[in-house]
This record gives sequence, C-alpha cells and structure tokens, in this order.
Amino acid sequence: MDMDDVATRLGVPLAEVERVHRLAGDRPSAPLPQRVDAPALLERLAVPPQDAAEILAGWPAPDSPLWTAELRWLLDRVIALLRADLGGHGWLPPGPELPRERGPAWRHLYVYAYLAMVDVVRGYHRQHGIADAVTWTTLADLGRNLAVDRRMGGEGWPVMQSWLTLHVRGAVYELGRLQFHRGATLDLHIPEAGPLSPAVIDASLDQARAFFPRHFPDEKYAEFGCGSWLLDPQLREYLPEESNIVRFQRRFALEPYVQPEGIDADVEVLRFVFRTLSTPLERLPRRTALQRAVVEHLSAGRHWRWCRGTFPV
Repeated sequence: MDMDDVATRLGVPLAEVERVHRLAGDRPSAPLPQRVDAPALLERLAVPPQDAAEILAGWPAPDSPLWTAELRWLLDRVIALLRADLGGHGWLPPGPELPRERGPAWRHLYVYAYLAMVDVVRGYHRQHGIADAVTWTTLADLGRNLAVDRRMGGEGWPVMQSWLTLHVRGAVYELGRLQFHRGATLDLHIPEAGPLSPAVIDASLDQARAFFPRHFPDEKYAEFGCGSWLLDPQLREYLPEESNIVRFQRRFALEPYVQPEGIDADVEVLRFVFRTLSTPLERLPRRTALQRAVVEHLSAGRHWRWCRGTFPV
C-alpha cells in the first residue's frame, strides 16, 4: 500500500507509518484466534466484561465493514513487527497513536495485535520451560491495563500500548507481587496489585532468583534495577520511615540523578497515584498519605523526580 495514503486515511504522521513498514518489512504476521474462542481467551487474560464486549464487537472478521484496508494493513504489520522482535526486551512502540474515538476497530487495534501474539509467546515460553501458570499470570496484565485505561478515560493507553509489547515478546514476567523485565539488569515493575509490604517483595524477589537462572541460563544477572518516581528521595519528606514505599526505597543504591529523556515524573506520579492526567490539583483526593504528599508537593510548585537504583541479586 502507498504509505502516504495509509497515513492520510489513518490520520497519523507519515513517519509513524513508515517506521512500522520499515520494522515489519515483509516478515510474516500471525493469525488472530478464532472469534468463537475469543470470549474464553479474553476471560483468561482478565479483560473486564465491558472491554471484552467492545473487543468482540470490533473483531477483525474478513467481512467486517469496520476494518478498512489501511486498518487491516496496520494490524498485519504491527503483528509482524512484534513477532520479528520475539525475545527482545527493549521499549518498542508498536505503531502510531490512533484516534480511538472512531470506533472499536480503532480503539482496540493494538489489543488485537496482542491477542494474535498470545500463541506465539506461549510457544516461546514453552521453549524456555516456563510453566503455563506464569505465562497466563503475566499475559493477564492486558486486562489490568484495560481496566486502568477505562478508569482514566483513555488517557493511559498511549503508554500502555507500548508497555504491553514487552509481555508478548517474552521480556516481562510476573512472579508474585512484582513484574521482572529482562535486560542489562532485572528491572522491577510494580503492577496495581496491593501493598508493597517487605514480606511480599521478598517472596517475589526469591521467585525471580530461582526463575531466571532456570529458564534463561545464558543471561547472568548481578543486579535488580528499578527506574521510578517511587525511588524519589523527596517522598521521605512526607512519608513515615516505616511506610512500605520508604522501606522499598531502602533496598536500592540510587544512581546520580539525571533527568530522563521522554519521562515527566510529575505526569507519571499523577498517572499511578490518581489514575488521571487532567484533573486539577485542587480536585484530587487526599485520602492517603501518598495522595496528600503528591498534591502538597506539586501545589508548592515543586517537581517529582524519576530516579534509578539497583541492588544485588
């Protein structure tokens, strides 16, 4: 297809379409599950009923009038792009941000790409001897992210569509309370799944210490790492020393602070603490010590920092 025409019809920058075309090339795609099997799969991936209904309504059936030629081209090439990087662990935006208000095909195109990759990544997991329980727990982050995005009125999806490529490329694994991201270090991610008590963190780290040498023996990890606003030492001005967040921070030796490119820590704090990016500060809830800390800090004209730290495996 003509790239200029595709970009115009999708209403996205030409550079984004050309990037997908370049990364996917003529590599093979992967088929979606049969629609008849989709409800059970969506349930297993913890997709909330309202989102599942939309996904099924927009299903890319061959005769669906919702799926224009340019949408079908983009879906096929996004799947090919992801499949070509199976086993990769870098940040990989799968394609352009689409005008999701145009309907379920537009809203969930990257979800369909995720679903097409489920069997691909399950095969990759099997090759590495990874138990189905870990596979499905990890992949069910799709439902968690869709639920959060719905709470955020769609504000969260541009980041989530890239984040979720890590799961279907075999880069991220959920082991207990934490998610672990393969790379130069084993990076920790913290899903919305309950308190960060020291006991549950210890148990999750112990699982990772056993999991990665067993399933990825050629990858030698000396350190756990984390990059997050949760490691910002400024939080200690507001939170008690016995709080779970402060105790989590104490595990890490912080690297010298450098403003990370492309990350606004103030935005990320609002995203994770309040699940909104547009509510005025004065209207945000202040029910918890963390919520009060965030609002007080920003209201004083101060800014949060995205910090990075490590500790030995």
